[in-house]
Amino acid sequence: MKSAWEAVAALAAGFATTFKHLFRKPITEEYPEYKRPLPERARAVIVLTRDPDGSERCVACYLCSAACPVSCISMQSAERKDGRRYARWFRINFARCIYCGLCEEACPTSAIQLTPYFETCERDILKLVYEKEDLLVEHGGKDKEYNFYKYAGVVTDVGDKGTHQKEDKPVNVKSNLP
Repeated sequence: MKSAWEAVAALAAGFATTFKHLFRKPITEEYPEYKRPLPERARAVIVLTRDPDGSERCVACYLCSAACPVSCISMQSAERKDGRRYARWFRINFARCIYCGLCEEACPTSAIQLTPYFETCERDILKLVYEKEDLLVEHGGKDKEYNFYKYAGVVTDVGDKGTHQKEDKPVNVKSNLP
């Protein structure tokens, strides 16, 4: 009998909460006219940024696609004549993306970055598949002055091994033999 009274008391408490909110004035936010301020670290649509010299930052290392838990990123790598790697094509399926930011964390070149733009609703789901041309922006994003090839230690037109910023001259490994 005690459990029946407890059930009735719990039901009455629930109805009391509902009854209390029934007579409150509703709070309506007019969405398109008023957009709620987003937190500073809000994550939404992904963009591909460029180096300060204007070339693409993405070196098609596949780390972002490996880190993605829902496998929504795909690409194909290629190499230019000067030895610099790039993504021949790069594709993100935003219908599958959960905006977790793991791809941004995995990217060694700061090429892939998440923006606070979240309004991507589409009636046709295939319009949520973005190609490289849709994702490339004309700026460096959060790291405006960073250039991967100036630090990478890779032989390109930027410099030879041992000539990059914060890099020591290569060591002759045969000189280390006893």
